[in-house]
Amino acid sequence: MLRLAKALLCAAPLGSALYAQSTQPAQPAAQPAGKESDKAGAYYNFAMGRLYAQMASAEGSKNDYISKAIQHYREALRLDPTANIVFEELTDLYIQTNRLADAVTQAEDILKQSPDNLEARRMLGRIYTRMIPENQPGRIDERYVRRAIEQFETVTQKEPKDADSWVMLGRLYQVSNKSPEAEKAFNNALEAEPDNEEALSGLAKLYTDLGDSRRAAEKLKAIADKSPNERTLAALAQQYEDLQQFKEAAGILEKLLDLAPGNPKITAALARDLMFSDQLDEALHLFQGLAQADPKDWQAQLYIAEIYGAKHDTANARAALNKAKEQNGENLEIRYQEVKLLETEQKNDEALAALKSILEDTKRRTYSEAESRARSRFLDEYGILSRATEKYDQAIDAFQQLSALGGDFAVRGSIQVIDTYRQKKDYATALREVQGALKKFPDERALKAEHATILAESGKLEEGAGILRGMLGGERDRETHLALAQLYEKAKKFAEMGKELDAAEKLSNSNDDKETIYFMRGAMYERMKKFEASEAEFRKALEMNPDNAGALNYLGYMLADRGVRLDEAYNMIKKAVDQDPNNGAYLDSLGWVYFRQGKLADAETILVKAVERVGGDATVRDHLGDVYFKQGKTRDAVSQWQASIKEYQKPGSEADPDEVAKVTRKLDDARVKLAKENKK
Repeated sequence: MLRLAKALLCAAPLGSALYAQSTQPAQPAAQPAGKESDKAGAYYNFAMGRLYAQMASAEGSKNDYISKAIQHYREALRLDPTANIVFEELTDLYIQTNRLADAVTQAEDILKQSPDNLEARRMLGRIYTRMIPENQPGRIDERYVRRAIEQFETVTQKEPKDADSWVMLGRLYQVSNKSPEAEKAFNNALEAEPDNEEALSGLAKLYTDLGDSRRAAEKLKAIADKSPNERTLAALAQQYEDLQQFKEAAGILEKLLDLAPGNPKITAALARDLMFSDQLDEALHLFQGLAQADPKDWQAQLYIAEIYGAKHDTANARAALNKAKEQNGENLEIRYQEVKLLETEQKNDEALAALKSILEDTKRRTYSEAESRARSRFLDEYGILSRATEKYDQAIDAFQQLSALGGDFAVRGSIQVIDTYRQKKDYATALREVQGALKKFPDERALKAEHATILAESGKLEEGAGILRGMLGGERDRETHLALAQLYEKAKKFAEMGKELDAAEKLSNSNDDKETIYFMRGAMYERMKKFEASEAEFRKALEMNPDNAGALNYLGYMLADRGVRLDEAYNMIKKAVDQDPNNGAYLDSLGWVYFRQGKLADAETILVKAVERVGGDATVRDHLGDVYFKQGKTRDAVSQWQASIKEYQKPGSEADPDEVAKVTRKLDDARVKLAKENKK
């Protein structure tokens, strides 16, 4: 009940003697007058009060023992109003026995006699705090909040180094929704006592409530570094997850698991964070352990399937997913993971059918917020996959349903509808849609950027660029300069593109930001046929991130296409393919370097796979035609070059006239050769 570990002031010998006496304490003896005798009497009454409190606790809080304990504590305070520990233990006793009104009376009586008695004010503040109803949202009695605040404000004014009172004041300000005052109070506590865990914890909670996960994590980390415990580590891991700093969250959960070895919930959370931070092998090991310990743990099997899918091991992914389906086959997450696996297996029609089934099964007249979020993900996936397979009308219908969900989904759905018309090369409809959307959402930056892109692609480059320039002058200028660079790149206005990249680079602070600039500038120089300058930029990007698959592929292809340093080109492209084995562009590059190396059989195998994935790419068709022609398969070569020309001739194609001319010449020569072969 009480803080029995606290020191008994200077009365430890006296207390020990009292404990040796009868369990029926004697009444306090009359004390001689004088300051020293008042101190002695205070010590005596304090010890007796503590003894009666112990007896009350041991025998079920008997009222007579409680009354006697309070009587002795009050007498101790009368004799020595500065005895801090007496105030603390008496306050605790009042709180434990719910005699709050008595406590208020006691403190107020003392303050009438001695207004500067800060211990009485602390006591009164604590009691008022206790009188604030807890766990009753909307029913907090503001009167007691204000009264408690008044007491602790007075205490902290008189004793600005009282960290505990600052902490109490900070908590009370939080209850009153006075976040700035609460933050200041907690910081004052830390100024008085830099390692005060309660102040750090209070700030962490304050920042969490305000949605400021970064600062909440900073305070929790300070606590965890000093004295890690399960509660603090769990809270810190959550903050890192909210910040999507999954690697940091995993590191904290590893420490938490050391404190609670074998805890399956912590293990599962750690495995998820390892997975989200691309530590796939470590995550897989933990999930496999969880699945082995509990064969009915379908969630572990689901994550195992997801990891194998990310590793492009479709056989093991399918096996794990089937185990999850055995346990909980109707679960939406399991069904959605099957969609993703079908996509990885390049079974797009089956993936679309599975998604359509999910959408039909979850269709409602109205949706809760959680149901809207889930449905938005399925509609988004269905629309994007439909668009990728050139089922444009199907995609538009899905995105219109997404927009109909309302709220933020309305904007996202509208943008996707517009972008689908743009990719379909139906610029007139795309323009009408974006203009209509801008009337509904005039301040939406993404819509403005989409409007600019549509104008530029439909031949109104400067009008589109003007829209983007009108967006400059804010925190997102770097993003706007990059959008302008992309417009100029499509229009082959490389001087203007370079200026926009230079402007964006000046606003790039992180390595990731600079990496993007180097990549785009490298691509620009390559299109300008400035190959040395292009390679230098790609090297800068790879210096910052040696695993940048896009840069590896681009530079490797550029070398292979020029027929130089083919072994180096192969190593770079192979590294990119290993990261994303189903990427059609990477497979095309690998097939092309095989062709340059004279490995025609390998080139054919890889390029056939590339055509299966990106058959609408004129360059891939051209490359496979070259391989077939070199192998003497003239008829097959003609077929591929015809397909390449057909892709180049599609409306809105960004075909390079020189490339079209080269393919046309090869096709003509092959037809002549084929005609001669047929005459023989």
